[in-house]
Amino acid sequence: MAMDFNPFGWNQRPVYLSVTGVITQMQMMSANGSGYGGCTQMITVEDEEGRATNFFVNGNTYVVNFETLYESMPVTVFYSGNQPAPLIYPPQFVAAVVAPKVEGEMVTVAYFNNVLLAADQSLKLNLSNATEVVTRNNQTFYGNPGGNTLVVLYSATTRSVPPQTTPDKVIVLCGQ
Repeated sequence: MAMDFNPFGWNQRPVYLSVTGVITQMQMMSANGSGYGGCTQMITVEDEEGRATNFFVNGNTYVVNFETLYESMPVTVFYSGNQPAPLIYPPQFVAAVVAPKVEGEMVTVAYFNNVLLAADQSLKLNLSNATEVVTRNNQTFYGNPGGNTLVVLYSATTRSVPPQTTPDKVIVLCGQ
């Protein structure tokens, strides 16, 4: 079995960090000089401690269940921990995944290996016939989703190490 750890950083697995809070502001980014075109929004998410973080939401951002975002919506925003970020306040990142908060539902975004263990060993997936496995454009994914970055929607985990879950839905972010 291949290891997911490489001490030299070559072919480093993607690492996703997250911010959970409420969208407090949304604004379209203009095409004139911003470099983002007219298809990018900037959302500000404020966490429970009142800390604000700005996220650029663009055509590459996956929004769980294709929900329309709005101010006052509770969300978790995942962004790449591998990408450089400017040292400004509030911090700004490009959103990889936006997950609107759903009561009783947990969301994880991570690279999972071929045995469906997260690269950071934070979660092990046990797929069942009831688990919906789809691509980012909601088409059925055939085969083993391992070896990809996955968005995992689930409601409970075991207390084992690593925690295990039988997810409700898995979205395969092919190529990320």
